Amino acid sequence: MELFLNVLSALLILLSILPFIRNQHWVFRVPEFMKIQLLILQTAVFALSIMLVSKDLWFWVLNAAQLGLICYHLYILIRYTKFYKRKNTSRTPQSSSTVKVLSVNVHQFNRDFGRFHELIAKHQPDIFITMESDSKWETSNRVLESDYPHTQKMTLDNTYGMHLYSKLPIQKSEIHFFVADDIPSFESHFKTEDGLDFIIFGVHPPPPSPTEERTSKERDGDLLCVAKKIRGSKIPTLVIGDFNTVAWSDTSILFRKTSELIDARVGRGILATFHAKYWFFRVPLDLLFHSADIIVEKLKTLEHIGSDHFPILCEFHIDPVTHEQDNEVKTLREEEKEVVDELIDEGRKEESDNRDRTEHPH
Repeated sequence: MELFLNVLSALLILLSILPFIRNQHWVFRVPEFMKIQLLILQTAVFALSIMLVSKDLWFWVLNAAQLGLICYHLYILIRYTKFYKRKNTSRTPQSSSTVKVLSVNVHQFNRDFGRFHELIAKHQPDIFITMESDSKWETSNRVLESDYPHTQKMTLDNTYGMHLYSKLPIQKSEIHFFVADDIPSFESHFKTEDGLDFIIFGVHPPPPSPTEERTSKERDGDLLCVAKKIRGSKIPTLVIGDFNTVAWSDTSILFRKTSELIDARVGRGILATFHAKYWFFRVPLDLLFHSADIIVEKLKTLEHIGSDHFPILCEFHIDPVTHEQDNEVKTLREEEKEVVDELIDEGRKEESDNRDRTEHPH
């Protein structure tokens, strides 16, 4: 038992420190997703070691490291709980009406279209975005277009299709391919019912994993291109989608600082959206960031629809005169600006290298 606990303790310590290494290979990036699980396991192993392991040098070394990392995980994760107090913002006479936006990775191979249609009928969002929606999903969702006549579509069968449906007219729309020519990002301009402009970006970059992308280069480059596109915009902006990273990762922090947006999860809860079928492995992959003039009223996950992701629903209003959230906006340091440019260049180069390997296999 002592040997088992020592080996397990060393493995958990290793997984906890791997993300500190600035390497974009999936081996170093995937442990970023596991912070909640690592905290639970490390706390359990630490308690068992105190009770069962001999108090030799290895005990003190491993458990000192374990305790330090437990404290570190708690320090990071406490921001994403309701224990972290947010400043309440009140409506002003200039505030817009409430807008409801729903986002869900439907899982391309999920064919339970009816459950999704029931979800839309139940929650009645003003706008909803689907990711991994292929030609069969596009066909099935046509029945919703009588209520959601304004659409933006990129139907792909590569698990990166994306569709947007809206009750509000789309003033302007654009589909970006920032890093790869088969990974779209949506940019959609709207007006609220009372005439205030706002923009929604929908994103779904590829994850670093042994079964998909070997590194996080395309994901990081794609997200940071979106962030640079947003920075400096005077129009209220919301970014939502399957980010394939977690809110506390280096990539998310750089995204938040580059875009000068606010992480909507802070003070509202972990709101894990993936994996819908395996509760212990759940992590918050579907994120939402917004500008300081967007006031999030509610942010919550919704019921299971047969996908491997839970849907996420946001209710917000726009307040063009408020400054109550300005102190939540963080900006890049000079050295971080260089890192962002390097990550974007590496993401584009990775896509170019992948395309060359596909077109000219050895």
